Amino acid sequence: MRSSATLPLDLTLQFGQFKAAAAHRTLLKRADVARWVSHALARPGEIAVRIVGEDEGRALNLQYRGKDYATNVLTFDYAREPVVMADLVLCGPVVEREAREQRKPLQAHYAHLLVHGTLHAQGWDHESNERDALEMEALEILLLGSLGLDNPY
Repeated sequence: MRSSATLPLDLTLQFGQFKAAAAHRTLLKRADVARWVSHALARPGEIAVRIVGEDEGRALNLQYRGKDYATNVLTFDYAREPVVMADLVLCGPVVEREAREQRKPLQAHYAHLLVHGTLHAQGWDHESNERDALEMEALEILLLGSLGLDNPY
């Protein structure tokens, strides 16, 4: 990964409608989201981040992955070179529930999932085999550590 200070990022941050959307909007400052995403980019990026409720998250996961539940993060990658172009969709209620269950700050869990999704947008994969999963996990730990965040695993 290159220094995020040298890589341009065109970031769009959107919030869908769900019960705690206002609280999530207050928590997720655009500057923080841009810093977390930029930190995981190896090249310039055009990234849209959308925080959604469970209904929208479930519908997207069913439509695009055939899985009938809301998941924490979905990555839709459109291009990897010369610019990373992707949509990252995070399900706010799922992220909040996971953070509570894992006893970690909600903001830190969002940072982890945004780094995770940004790596997916660049071709990183943890579902193919154990070696790739371990490499991706190690990179996430390194990136989050350099952001001053604890190991999420």
